[in-house]
Amino acid sequence: MKSTTSDSRQANGCLSCGISENMGNRKYCSIKCRQRLRYKLDIRTGLLKALNAKYATFYFTEEVIIMDMLPYGSNEIFSYILPRSLGRKPAEDFSRMADILGNAWWEEKNRTKKSYLATRHVYQQAIKSNKSVRSVKPVENKIPAIEKTALLYLKLGRPDLNSIELKKTVKNAYRKQAKIHHPDHGGDTVSFRKIHAAYEQLIAWAENPTFIKRRGFPDKWFYDGNNSKWVQPTPL
Repeated sequence: MKSTTSDSRQANGCLSCGISENMGNRKYCSIKCRQRLRYKLDIRTGLLKALNAKYATFYFTEEVIIMDMLPYGSNEIFSYILPRSLGRKPAEDFSRMADILGNAWWEEKNRTKKSYLATRHVYQQAIKSNKSVRSVKPVENKIPAIEKTALLYLKLGRPDLNSIELKKTVKNAYRKQAKIHHPDHGGDTVSFRKIHAAYEQLIAWAENPTFIKRRGFPDKWFYDGNNSKWVQPTPL
């Protein structure tokens, strides 16, 4: 598996299988496709534990699948690259890669009776990469814990939440929408109530901002050894 490849992903393709037809702005062609790859990744976390992986990423191109790993106590990235199989999805190719690595680990373990020697043996089969540690260790993203619909009703975007005068921004947006949708101005009562509820929600958030912490990459599946689980690609 010692070969080289570019780090480019398939543009506008499903992040689980790569298909690009009729994708539009979707990240996955179907929920089932995303779940299939997640399942294949999750059932092989034992391999990553055996290899003492602190972080790992999985991604693919039309030609190959790639898994980059950073072991605990190391600043060096180890890359495993496997050619794609004709007619097979990345999930199936990942299973094949995991079988190859797992079998190599067990054969060496049975030969030497030493787990650490088996782990070293598998890492010796990897491509030693000059990639930065940040290529497998993502920066933590803080996402405002606010419903998207609240922003939509007031015609605001997430960047508006960074305003140093957020309350003023929200109030101005509310006044603008109220002039259009208030029943006294010929608007719809139900719509106005939703706009008012969105206004109250955003004002409350401005007074006490809360965030959801999320780690990951926009185009790669991410493994966190501390939690021993894979995380699907996540928007920045």
